[in-house]
Amino acid sequence: MTTPTTPTAPPSPPARGRRRAPSRIGRAASRAAALQRPRVLLALLLLLALTCVMLLDGYLRAEVGGDERVRTGASASDVPDDVLDGGPILTFPGGQATTVSVPDKTIVLTFDDGPDPTWTPQVLDILDEYDVPGTFFLVGSMISRHPGIVRDLVEQGNEVGVHTFTHVDLSYQSEARVTREIEQTQLALAGAAGITTTLFRAPYSSETNAIDDYSWPVYRNLGEDGYTSVFIDTDSDDWKRPGVSKIVEWATPEDDEGASVLFHDAGGERSQTIAALPKYIEKMKAKGYTFTTVSGAMADQQSPQQEADQQSQQQQQESQQPGGGRQPEQSGGGLQAAHHKATGATLYEGKALVAAVAVAEWTVPALSVGLVIVGVAVMGRFAMMLVLARRHHRQRNRRRFSWGPPVTGPVSVVVPAYNEKECIEATLRSLARSTHPVEIIVVDDGSTDGTAEIAESLGLPGVRVVRQANAGKPAALNNGVRHARYDIVVMMDGDTVFEPDTVRHLVQPFADPAVGAVAGNAKVGNRRTLIGAWQHIEYVMGFNLDRRMYDLLRCMPTIPGAIGAFRREAVLQAGGMSDDTLAEDTDITIALHRAGWRVVYEEHARAWTEAPGSLGQLWSQRYRWSYGTMQALWKHRRSLTDKGPSGRFGRVGMPLVVLFQVVTPVFAPLIDVFTVYSMVFVDFRAALLAWLAVLGVQLVCAAYAFRLDREKYRYLLMMPLQQLAYRQMMYLVLIHSCVTALTGGRLRWQKLKRTGEVGTPAGNG
Repeated sequence: MTTPTTPTAPPSPPARGRRRAPSRIGRAASRAAALQRPRVLLALLLLLALTCVMLLDGYLRAEVGGDERVRTGASASDVPDDVLDGGPILTFPGGQATTVSVPDKTIVLTFDDGPDPTWTPQVLDILDEYDVPGTFFLVGSMISRHPGIVRDLVEQGNEVGVHTFTHVDLSYQSEARVTREIEQTQLALAGAAGITTTLFRAPYSSETNAIDDYSWPVYRNLGEDGYTSVFIDTDSDDWKRPGVSKIVEWATPEDDEGASVLFHDAGGERSQTIAALPKYIEKMKAKGYTFTTVSGAMADQQSPQQEADQQSQQQQQESQQPGGGRQPEQSGGGLQAAHHKATGATLYEGKALVAAVAVAEWTVPALSVGLVIVGVAVMGRFAMMLVLARRHHRQRNRRRFSWGPPVTGPVSVVVPAYNEKECIEATLRSLARSTHPVEIIVVDDGSTDGTAEIAESLGLPGVRVVRQANAGKPAALNNGVRHARYDIVVMMDGDTVFEPDTVRHLVQPFADPAVGAVAGNAKVGNRRTLIGAWQHIEYVMGFNLDRRMYDLLRCMPTIPGAIGAFRREAVLQAGGMSDDTLAEDTDITIALHRAGWRVVYEEHARAWTEAPGSLGQLWSQRYRWSYGTMQALWKHRRSLTDKGPSGRFGRVGMPLVVLFQVVTPVFAPLIDVFTVYSMVFVDFRAALLAWLAVLGVQLVCAAYAFRLDREKYRYLLMMPLQQLAYRQMMYLVLIHSCVTALTGGRLRWQKLKRTGEVGTPAGNG
């Protein structure tokens, strides 16, 4: 059963990547967009191909069987009496409905609903052992799934007919649907055995006297197109599984009459049919009966004039017959009379259909295994997050818990800024209200909108503006660290605001000399829009579940660019901020782990940041984040072999991040595809209930995260819609990033448009 999952693990906002001079930004962005379009298209094509494979597989697995669904009581006023009272073989020579009966003491042994990989080969073995031919009315979807059985069936000298592609009752279908069912089955036959056929049997049909005004137009139209519709005289009712003796009894015609007898080689459990068939053949042979095919019965009953008329009709209709005008060969020529060799487009289209089905037959089971793995990983992650987050919360809120003596000394706050005129004032004023002593270093990275001038004009105490030529955020942060006077350096974005106690809470873990960096609790400030509310849910779950889990396991993967604090010594020891990746904050965090420093999470240090306000900006941001994270993981892949405490991230954190933030989200769309698949082709109610059940699990996790952060629960009303829309976008972003990484692309920085909406800490509303 299929169920939904949460989005990728919480946003750990990597800082904006490398920035170019303003005169070059437009050209660089245009070139980057031109390079990314093919990769976006490739990612979408991969997802579309997967969806098509799933839909094809579901279409092929339509229900077969249930012959009790024969209609009764409908009017037959439009059906000619000669047809209702005639034999089981219906043809339309010269456009006139004609029925043919099976000759006395002759059995036309017919089988419906195959081929089936379990039962059909056993039927063929029995027919071969007794040298008896059969006429098999095959379902196109089964033909395309088991082409080898069809080839064996035809090569053995049996005859085949069309039984529709999906075993649908054609009486209530449109003419286009009827045509499609027939043509698709003919293509499947062409691809499997290189033939087409003129024989047809409708699903749920029985004797000719059961034809009614609903089904008659179907038979008439097909007859005018050259098809022979085959009914039955005697029904074994083997689908009821009444026992072997009953099947043999019910299949035996009375008074030595000839009969078209119905058995089934698929559509259910057919062990009784397999047991009854040899006994039936022996019984009928002992009574002097012979066995033939439908074509053989027709040839035996036709007069020379009828045979000549039929041959003339066939020649006139060859161009319209299934198979596109191929001349039939008689039994002695290698093909049954009803068979035509498939050539040209029919043959190649048929082979393409069989090949596509083969791909689906291998792909869907493999995806099913992947789905189980992903599902277990997702549910395991839920359980791990809840258990460890609760443990983390209890540990940090014990009365005796302490990092050590309170940290009261002043710290340096570095604010890298590039064209942040909308936000810089609110950022600096929030820092000026800090209850902890700070020096504020604004590193202007070549802004052209007056950001530096705005910062200087505020006249806030302790604010210094350092100007540099545009070189990117890593360079700005390194420059800020060089100008810092104090041993603890807080780093934040220029579009973020702190609460008065944020810095005080953020620096307390540095009382432990083993701590090299501290991650704060970033919150969405512009949460009143739909997109903002979705991101708000994601942030709260991420920072209050994922980060608590990583903190307890001592493998925090990212210090968010919006709020983080570093021991200056640790940053210098790790080589400073690197511009090797687009996620310099993930890069430096992993580097600190590898240098032996401890990285922790302080949930009480809250920062309010402005999230993207449009889907386009959100895509751009998350694309860079996910791609930058992959770059950082690849850069530090050797952490897997690091020894001692410095190797803890490689042993624990790296596998968790790769599993939960890359592998699982990449394959998570399988869950949505399988959910739709199950709703359409399996059990809509069960699939919907499963989806709702896992949504309920996610709501429980989200509610607990909101409780830990003392957030208002009303935003959780957005969660079902988030699962249906927002989460799909995040999956596509990650797939896009993976395609870029695999094709060797390099992503350039694109600055997001800021509104300055997050002016002051918004509280928990």
